[in-house]
Amino acid sequence: MVYDKITENIIGAAIEVHKELGPGLLESAYQDCLFYELKVLGYSVQKEVSRPIIYKDITLDHGYRIDILVENKIVIELKTVEKFTDVHTAQILTYMKLGDYPIGLLLNFNTKLLKNGIKKFINTIQ
Repeated sequence: MVYDKITENIIGAAIEVHKELGPGLLESAYQDCLFYELKVLGYSVQKEVSRPIIYKDITLDHGYRIDILVENKIVIELKTVEKFTDVHTAQILTYMKLGDYPIGLLLNFNTKLLKNGIKKFINTIQ
């Protein structure tokens, strides 16, 4: 897939952040550090990206907010939770569907090893 290398680099950057900081901080700390690492790698990166929701005849200006968006294609949702729940999965899948984004990464920094806190999603409804 065309996004495999970017996804690999994102995960590598997230692991770097986790190695430096460890678990136990707020999501915002990991978000700022991962944002920095991705910028250093040369990617087009946005954080706290507000997206509208269009419902019937109305538009909700701030319907949802993406933690990090890479190359306007890959959604990254950050968590600092004990474990992922179905709601976390539903959240990233909804963001991907509403924005027609092909790839999503759910990253939980509240783990001993970050590799145990990574889920990748592919939008098959494009």
